Amino acid sequence: MAQFPPVDEQLAYLKKGATEIIREDELRERLQKSRSSGQPLRVKAGFDPTAPDLHVGHTVLIRKLKHFQDMGHTAIFLIGDGTGLIGDPTGRNTTRPPLSREQINANAETYKAQVFKILDPQKTEIRFNSEWLFNIGFEDFVRLAAKFTVSQMLEREDFHKRFIEEKPISLHELLYSIFQGYDSVALKADVELGGSDQKFNLLMGRQLQREYGQPSQIVLTMPLLEGTDGVQKMSKSYDNYIGITEPPLEMYGKVMSISDQLMWRYYELLTDVSTAEIGKMQSQAQSGAVNPMQYKKELARRIVADFHGREAAQRAAEDWAKQFQRDEVPEEVEEVYFKFLEKAEGKSDVMFVDSSKVSHEQLSGAVTFGGPKYHSVRLDKLLVLAGMADSATDGQRKLKAGAVRINGDVQESPLVLVDRLPYKFIVRVGKKMKRAVILPAK
Repeated sequence: MAQFPPVDEQLAYLKKGATEIIREDELRERLQKSRSSGQPLRVKAGFDPTAPDLHVGHTVLIRKLKHFQDMGHTAIFLIGDGTGLIGDPTGRNTTRPPLSREQINANAETYKAQVFKILDPQKTEIRFNSEWLFNIGFEDFVRLAAKFTVSQMLEREDFHKRFIEEKPISLHELLYSIFQGYDSVALKADVELGGSDQKFNLLMGRQLQREYGQPSQIVLTMPLLEGTDGVQKMSKSYDNYIGITEPPLEMYGKVMSISDQLMWRYYELLTDVSTAEIGKMQSQAQSGAVNPMQYKKELARRIVADFHGREAAQRAAEDWAKQFQRDEVPEEVEEVYFKFLEKAEGKSDVMFVDSSKVSHEQLSGAVTFGGPKYHSVRLDKLLVLAGMADSATDGQRKLKAGAVRINGDVQESPLVLVDRLPYKFIVRVGKKMKRAVILPAK
């Protein structure tokens, strides 16, 4: 029979960062019953595989799922390969285009690999809602749909707004929250986790479980994590995200770029540090007993370690210190490769070709060109292709502003002179640093 911590201890840990619990007294009762019987709660969090990778904002729910797992309960990571065909309409003012089965399957496999960076694979149920949704017969579907009204569906803010604005609402979108609620019936969930914007869908599960004679699940909602800008929610479209597959140094640097105020939010939602310990750290930082940067470094190490391991996190910390505190070149710098081509009219210039798949043989040995002693590399173009400028014009602006350094020296000219190939140099723009490798054309 499983052993569980005292109920008050569990609640204090599970409530950390939560926006709302519906209802907390029911959760306490369910935890007490679980502790008495030795039976773990079944805790569900669902994710539609609508994108091939995740950022740390997505891991807020996974982290809370881990917290239940830490307390001895069963974590169910539900991949919505069935509901993914519809697409969650939450927060959308247009119908989401459906994904193909191939896209959904590929994304689902990526999700499975990524979530086990946080969850214990031995203690996690991975489920797909196609298991039951694809087997619902016509009669069962009619009976399921009959439990809800159109007016009830139009109560949700997304649909109500679109209805008032006379924007289309597809019939299949109305089914999304019903099917999500049915997931809870199929899994016999005791608790469902979701973002604060998911409340309507989560409450559907409570209603449907009552209709099917099951105890209503407890709903625990988590806030939407702000991105590195501290304003908008974390999203790739706002370019304020920290991807969980990004290189350790880049991930570490993004965490170090957030404000001191936002740091505490990240500690709360992205780590296992207790609320009491976070409060203690805040007090020490405010009193001046500890420099807030020390806590931010620890946060960055924790986040990088989650996805790349402790050794990689330590190297990232050392490399970041070299790059931004001691102005040295870190040991591990992302390399970007370009090919050098001569123009037909005889003028030496560089035409950049994306050649990320470069063999090690091409990097060995130097190639000497005849003719002019030096060949010019267009730096404004290089910055664009290296992802350090939005356009050649933006690259020229950065050069004129003295924001570009080559091998540590400020570079204002748009040209770099090359007398041999391969040729390597360190390019730094603000906090971004990369090693450019110019290769011969052949």
